[in-house]
Amino acid sequence: MGSEMEPLLLAWSYFRRRKFQLCADLCTQMLEKSPYDQAAWILKARALTEMVYVDEIDVDQEGIAEMMLDENAIAQVPRPGTSLKLPGTNQTGGPSPAIRPITQTGRPITGFLRPSTQSGRPGTMEQAIRTPRTAYTARPVTSTTGRFVRLGTEMNNISSAAEYYKEVLKQDNTHVEAIACIGSNHFYSDQPEIALRFYRRLLQMGVYNCQLFNNLGLCCFYAQQYDMTLTSFERALALAENEEEAADVWYNLGHVAVGIGDTNLAHQCFRLALVNNNNHAEAYNNLAVLEMRKGHVEQARALLQTASSLAPHMYEPHFNFATVSDKIGDLQRSYVAAQKSEAAFPDHVDTQHLIKQLKQHFAML
Repeated sequence: MGSEMEPLLLAWSYFRRRKFQLCADLCTQMLEKSPYDQAAWILKARALTEMVYVDEIDVDQEGIAEMMLDENAIAQVPRPGTSLKLPGTNQTGGPSPAIRPITQTGRPITGFLRPSTQSGRPGTMEQAIRTPRTAYTARPVTSTTGRFVRLGTEMNNISSAAEYYKEVLKQDNTHVEAIACIGSNHFYSDQPEIALRFYRRLLQMGVYNCQLFNNLGLCCFYAQQYDMTLTSFERALALAENEEEAADVWYNLGHVAVGIGDTNLAHQCFRLALVNNNNHAEAYNNLAVLEMRKGHVEQARALLQTASSLAPHMYEPHFNFATVSDKIGDLQRSYVAAQKSEAAFPDHVDTQHLIKQLKQHFAML
């Protein structure tokens, strides 16, 4: 039946079904017969462009998740993940940094992470189209969706950004970035079941990579669909293209282990995360928490200092170090670390209480 269709119409059908390679091949055949067919050129260019999935929001830095900690100083949610408690909100109406991770520049991370690993000088027109226009993005920063997304995330107005994402989907209901970011927004808003529907939609559309199965595993775990949790993480590990991706998967598996109460497994997962990525600040932080629970105070402090140096914008290592130092009587270092925690997250209540308590101790001296 497909062979009886008009070639251009069939190519357009392939494009709408996200079969971009078939679309590009068919357009190439049409262009061999009619080199000046503008419609075929445009459709082929769009297909080759869509084959390169690159996140436009985090062009400045790979996303780093900083999660909310409880009194025992261990993060409650994995990266990217969700909270089992009601999410806190900031003045702009979006989740606070304790719930939704932010980058070093203060911009919330997106829900769809893709490595920008393509490089090299293009030798043909097709390679030029496939190659990112900069070292970080494959699409022009002046695109409509790019403006919508940046307006919401750079001002930290999550509710406004979500509305823009929905407007994008009204124009193109197969837009990968919009679907992923809306799913991430539900993920951090304590709605893993709804987020799972968006990520499954991406899977049905043909997206098949480490990040997607990593997010599916987290959604399944927090939606209590445990039969699919480990299967998703196994596929995520199998699809990991580099050590950084594998480190993130092991880090999230560590949170799953914490959630089921297996601290030994969590310790091994965080160790494996550091084996794959020695600069994983969150793994250092949570590994320090587990060491502290075992009574290894000096090891915990050393790990927290490493985490603080790797990610000074995170409040968790500073707060944890302040708490540990306060318990062993090192009030001066505790106060300095607490001030750094307050600078990173001014609305953190536990940090404010700790600073108040330390000031009372200093006043009594």
